Amino acid sequence: MKYFFDTNVLVYLFDGDAPEKRKRSRRLFEEHADAGNIILSTQVLQEFYVTVTRKLARPMDTGAALEAVSSFAELPIVQVDIKLVLAAIHRSRESKFSFWNGLIIQAAIEGHATTLYSEDLQHGQLIEELRVTNPFM
Repeated sequence: MKYFFDTNVLVYLFDGDAPEKRKRSRRLFEEHADAGNIILSTQVLQEFYVTVTRKLARPMDTGAALEAVSSFAELPIVQVDIKLVLAAIHRSRESKFSFWNGLIIQAAIEGHATTLYSEDLQHGQLIEELRVTNPFM
């Protein structure tokens, strides 16, 4: 089994203003990192960097954020390419997903994930073979 982590779950690893979510995301990340079954995408890495350096109440130092992204980049990464972008556009047109969520879903599917950890999508939803799980419920 493979697990795709959406940006928001990674952000909570470093968000001191959400201690319960931070604790839960750290436990989940460590568990799956130890098992070697985490998948990310280039979109997630980009969104993570922008969010932790600009959108948190207490932003991360850019050097620390770069170090975190570099560490995440050692995991299996789905590259956002034109094929993935076009598939995300089709998914967003055929469903109620935004383009950005469609891109996350497509990357998870392309990476052969069985679970997508996200708090932005409907918990328990099945999209093809991909199950959405909100780890904070």
